[in-house]
Amino acid sequence: MSEIRYYPKGSMQMSQHFEATFDSLRTYKAPEWFRDAKFGIWSHWGPQSVAMFGDWYARNMYIQGTPQYEYHVRHYGHPSKFGYKDLCQLWKAENFDPDALMAKYYKAGARYFVAQAMHHDHFFNYDSDINRMNSVKVGPHKDIAGLWKAAAQKYGLPFGLTEHLGASFSWWRVNKGCDSYGPYAGVPYDGNDPAYRDFYFDNYEHGTKDPQQAAPWYTDNPAYRDYWLRVMDEVIEKYQPDILYSDGALPFGPHWHGQQAQGINEADYEKGLKAVAHLYNRSIADHGENRAVYLQKDRRPEIFGVGVLDIEKSQLPGIMPEPWHTDTCIGNWFYDVHYPYKQPDQIVEMLIDIISKNGCMLLNVLQRPDGTIDEDAEYILAELAKWFEVCSEAVYGTRPWRVFGEGDTRVTIDGFREEKTAWARSDFRFVQKDGAVYAFMMGIKPGETAVLRSFANDDVHSVELLGVGQVPFHKEFGVLSVQLPEKLPTNYTNVLKIR
Repeated sequence: MSEIRYYPKGSMQMSQHFEATFDSLRTYKAPEWFRDAKFGIWSHWGPQSVAMFGDWYARNMYIQGTPQYEYHVRHYGHPSKFGYKDLCQLWKAENFDPDALMAKYYKAGARYFVAQAMHHDHFFNYDSDINRMNSVKVGPHKDIAGLWKAAAQKYGLPFGLTEHLGASFSWWRVNKGCDSYGPYAGVPYDGNDPAYRDFYFDNYEHGTKDPQQAAPWYTDNPAYRDYWLRVMDEVIEKYQPDILYSDGALPFGPHWHGQQAQGINEADYEKGLKAVAHLYNRSIADHGENRAVYLQKDRRPEIFGVGVLDIEKSQLPGIMPEPWHTDTCIGNWFYDVHYPYKQPDQIVEMLIDIISKNGCMLLNVLQRPDGTIDEDAEYILAELAKWFEVCSEAVYGTRPWRVFGEGDTRVTIDGFREEKTAWARSDFRFVQKDGAVYAFMMGIKPGETAVLRSFANDDVHSVELLGVGQVPFHKEFGVLSVQLPEKLPTNYTNVLKIR
C-alpha cells in the first residue's frame, strides 16, 4: 500500500531527516517551545458527548447491563434500532465558537492547545477523504479540527491532535453482539449492518467472553494497521500538527494498559515508526527544524525515546531527565452530568508538582454537545486566569531545580487515581529560571513563616513574594525563614522568588 508523503518542492531545508527506525527516532529532542509552555488545554469532544454520559459511551451502549446501555435503551431506543451511527447524526455543535473558547483558554494560562482528531468510536472530527463518518459530512457539518487550529493560531498557540484510532478495531467489537436476556435477547446490534461495515469495522475476530474487557488494545490485523497509517498520514498532511498524541503505546507494539512485553521487535512498531517519522519530517519541511512532539504511553525508555512520554491521569515520583507529559481532565473524559469536577486548587497543585519534575500538563475542559462549556468550567477557567496573572513567571520557561521539592507529602501515584493532596506547611516545590529559584508554598497560610531547608549552601540575597514584592527574610543555621503577610496575593498556591 502506498504511503502519503507530500512535501512541497524545495521545502526540505532540514536540520535533520528522520528514518522510520528506532535508531533514527531516538535521536529526537523535545523542542524548546514545548519545554517552555508547561500547560495546555484539550478539547476531548465528539459524538460521544451527545448523551452527556461520559467516556466510552460508544462502546458501553452495546454492553447490556451497563448504566450507559440502560440509559441508551430508555432514551434513544435499543441499539439494534438506534445505534451509534444514529447518535452521530444528533451531534450538531450548533453553538461552537472556537475563537471565544480559545480566548478563555489563553487567559486561563494555556500555551498550547490540543483537539481530538478521532476517538475509539471511529468518528473523525475533520474533513477526511478516507472515512465518510466525519464532522464535515455528518452531524455538525463543520471541520472541527480545522476551526480549532485557526483559533489556536490567532493566539500563537502550538496546535496538536489526538488519535485514539489505534485501539478502535478490537475496542468496538461489542457492536457486533446482542442482548443475552430480555425482550431483545438474540437480536443483533446495528454493528452487524452491512451498510455501515466500513464504520463499525469487520472485526469479528476479536470476540471476547467478557465484553467489559477491551482486549487486545492493539489488533494484529494487518489491513487495519495499514488503514491506521493512512489516516495518520492524512491528519499530518491536512493539519501539520505540532503535537500528535496516541492513546496507548507506540502502535502496534504488544501492549495492554501497562502490561509490557519483554524485548522489542522493531517490525511490531513499523506503522507507528512511519507515522512518527512523517510527523517530524513534515515539521522540518515546514519550519526548517523539528518543532513537533509525539506523545505515547509506553514507559520503557527504548520506546518513549522516539518522542515524549505521556502518563494519563498520573504523575512521576521525581525529576525525569527528559521532558514528560501528563494528560488529565476537569471531570470525566467526555461531558458527563453525573461526574464531579476537580476544583481550581487541585488543578494548580497538580500543575506545580508536574513542572517541578520536568513535566507539562494537558487539561481537558469539557464541552457540552452544542460546543459550549458549563458554568463550573467557566469558574475553573476564571480562577486559573487569576492565578496565572500573579504566578505565570514561575511557570513558563522554567526548568527543574536540583531538587523538585522539600517536605514529606507526595502526590498519589497509582494508576488513574488523582486524589486531592493534603499538603503540609513544610511542603514546597521548586523550579528555576534566569538565576532565580521559585518556591511554591504548597501548604502555607497567610501570616505564617515559610521555613525552607534546601538553601543551606546557597547565598540568598533577596526574596520576593510574587504579586506583592520584597518580603522580610533571614537565614540562620542553614535555614531560610520568610515572613509572609497577613493577606496573600492568590487564593491558591503562592510563590516565592529567591535569588
